[in-house]
Amino acid sequence: MREAINASGAQMVTVAVRRIDLEKKGGENILAELDRSKILLLPNTAGCYSSEEAIRTAHLGRAAGLSDLVKLEVIGDPKTLLPDTEALLEATRVLSNEGFIVMPYTNDDPVMAKKLEAAGAACVMPLAAPIGSGQGILNPLNIQLLLEAVSVPVIVDAGVGTASDAAIAMELGADGLLMNTAIAQSQDPVKMAHAMRLAVEAGRLAYEAGRIPKKKYASASSPTEGLVSVHVS
Repeated sequence: MREAINASGAQMVTVAVRRIDLEKKGGENILAELDRSKILLLPNTAGCYSSEEAIRTAHLGRAAGLSDLVKLEVIGDPKTLLPDTEALLEATRVLSNEGFIVMPYTNDDPVMAKKLEAAGAACVMPLAAPIGSGQGILNPLNIQLLLEAVSVPVIVDAGVGTASDAAIAMELGADGLLMNTAIAQSQDPVKMAHAMRLAVEAGRLAYEAGRIPKKKYASASSPTEGLVSVHVS
């Protein structure tokens, strides 16, 4: 895990508050394996199925000294792990008012993204595909529309399967990516983490450079303007 994090260039690592022993020191406590002088911890509310449960979990993470940041997850369905956006919106309002820096995991709906921003979200984190599915960016248009709809950063979360998916997300204009399964379950997590880093960098540079327009027909890549015609008789 440490090698993969280093290879990825990640500056933030999310940890599930409900799945770690906040009182355990050293040994098998995953927090002991993270260099907090280099890595910013992002507590998350994974496994919560109601706004009340998510709010309580965020309070536990803050009380344990992890961070005022919270990746807010409120799951609505155990099969698809899609978010309960109504409960998510309510929890975002409450936690934002309590001084948390709320980063909500949501669907790729531009309308809900705008509501989350209005509720105080510091960013929005739309899924690209269901959590852990590795299906890539299933609906690029929705991600583009979402990016246009909000002024807060957009971090694509869930669904990335390989480096090309990461590059596509960044080329669309995403401000960042959050990923786990694509790296952790690859055959070589350290190599995949490195590949993701390169893909994110390349995708961002391509977005900033601006791609050429797509055309229906071919066009010569060498310019014809300014050429001198010579006629031999």
